Amino acid sequence: MTQDTETATNEPHEPTPEERAARDRVRRRATGMTHHQTAKALEAAEQAAERSTGDLAAADTGTRAEVAEWRRITDLLFDHGGPYATEIDAYVQGQLTARRNRRTATS
Repeated sequence: MTQDTETATNEPHEPTPEERAARDRVRRRATGMTHHQTAKALEAAEQAAERSTGDLAAADTGTRAEVAEWRRITDLLFDHGGPYATEIDAYVQGQLTARRNRRTATS
């Protein structure tokens, strides 16, 4: 992935439904996994994306979101020492709070 593509993919934006679904799938699969297990899952996701498109940058947004989420969770667990759970993931908790606040503001 080029620096420009990586930066654009990781810039803050309102995720599409496809991106949300991909991240949710990864979080469900990652629950209970250790750092080593998520690192293997990340590697498998990267390889699958490259096999199907030849380059991760050419993959659809859902695939890129999936790989990015595996990467983020693997990084999170690097020095955590325990299994992944959304309850210990400050990023996920922040997203959930923002969604609740948005729903409350529009009600």
